[in-house]
Amino acid sequence: MSGIDAIYQDKILAYAADIPRLGKLEDATHKGHAVSRACGSEISVYLKVEDGRIADYAHKVDACALGSAAASIVARCIVGSSVEEVALARAQMEAMLKRDGPVPDGNFAELGVLQSARSLGNRHSSMLLALEASAKALKSEL
Repeated sequence: MSGIDAIYQDKILAYAADIPRLGKLEDATHKGHAVSRACGSEISVYLKVEDGRIADYAHKVDACALGSAAASIVARCIVGSSVEEVALARAQMEAMLKRDGPVPDGNFAELGVLQSARSLGNRHSSMLLALEASAKALKSEL
């Protein structure tokens, strides 16, 4: 599959077109923001953490199709995940994209749909945005 074909893959486009949990959490305990220098995509995430787990999540997404698809998938699977699982998913996603590693596991396994776009190096940062912003958010409380 060529790089262009990967962008237009039906499943990726379906995720990009249907992003859940849009907006802001008024009772967020953590907030993070990340920007892709390569394409200008950006995301702000709002997390509510209780007992080491993500109890609620919302985000504002302004991203390309690949970044939007990744954000959509993260929004669908992050609630209920532990803080450690989020950090692991971020590391696994980076390894999948940049070092030909396996797809993320556990709650974040669906991010594997983006494996077909790993040849698009200039889009790696946009596909990592939701997890990058979440990891940043979890390092400090509001």
